Amino acid sequence: MSFLPKPKLHHPKLPTNALGYTRRDYEGAISTLCAGCGHDSISAAIIQACFELDIEPHRVAKMSGIGCSSKTPDYFLGASHGFNSVHGRMPSVLTGANLANRELLYLGVSGDGDSASIGFGQFAHSIRRGVNMTYIVENNGVYGLTKGQFSATSDKGSKAKKGTVNTDEAIDLIGIALQLGATYVARSFSGDKDQLVPLIKGAMRHDGPAFIDCISPCVAFNNHEGSTKSYDFVREHNEAMNRLDVIIGRAPITADYEPGEVREVEQHDGSILRLRKLHAEYDPTDRVAAMHHLHERKAAGEIVTGLLFIDPEPRDLHANLNTVARPLNRLGDAALVPGAAALEAVNAGLR
Repeated sequence: MSFLPKPKLHHPKLPTNALGYTRRDYEGAISTLCAGCGHDSISAAIIQACFELDIEPHRVAKMSGIGCSSKTPDYFLGASHGFNSVHGRMPSVLTGANLANRELLYLGVSGDGDSASIGFGQFAHSIRRGVNMTYIVENNGVYGLTKGQFSATSDKGSKAKKGTVNTDEAIDLIGIALQLGATYVARSFSGDKDQLVPLIKGAMRHDGPAFIDCISPCVAFNNHEGSTKSYDFVREHNEAMNRLDVIIGRAPITADYEPGEVREVEQHDGSILRLRKLHAEYDPTDRVAAMHHLHERKAAGEIVTGLLFIDPEPRDLHANLNTVARPLNRLGDAALVPGAAALEAVNAGLR
């Protein structure tokens, strides 16, 4: 069975957010993924983030391609818009939808095969064009639907479940996102909800291309000794750069913090990302330093997680194209067909 609806009845006194929604209102169908799959933890984090941000589900457009990860949008935000595209083509579909209606919040969910192999070019161009979106890659380093082959993000030297050693270099999607101009870049682990939920909240409040690479162990094919994407390996080699909380407007901070420096980064929309730095020398607004640090810690055998880079003054695709404030799908003939004189002026400017 590929679809399991959840019971509609629930406790009448469930906690609600400022909009009156309960957490159940942000859920979807029952997951049919393997029990213990990291992808389900990411879905739960998305649900929690949207609940805490007081987002109306119908304002979200969730997009995906093909793969285990691309099944997950069915498991959260059941009342939102959704489109499941063909393999690797999610970014272009999301870009087109974003150009047509800029008022929706765009959430792209993909996998390491969907984004780092067949969709690698699509991923790269959506980032460099500055599409205003939250792009989450559920990265398990394996092709789970086709029984456990190495993916493009499998680390060189890692072992498959049957003992085969990967001899190819891995594609680092974080490095690509930094190089191509993403203005919010983070990495997390599906087993670290305290870190992942604030990262998703910050990404969805960010006005620009936000990318999160989330390591998500595949319990069926990539959770064994020798894998660098297993639960045990990530927990043992995780170097958390920071602990986060997101403050909307002047709402009070409710999270408990460990001792250390606190840094506030104001985003373009006025919201504030509160960043607790664990490394005094690390500057999350320095793109080059972030790339250098990633390579340095990778050489040391560590997996860097947390908010790695943020541009406090981002620009998105609409700003670059100077589109009108009104969504393009609501423009009538008078705006879309301005007449021969206007067309002649455009042509004259191209001569």
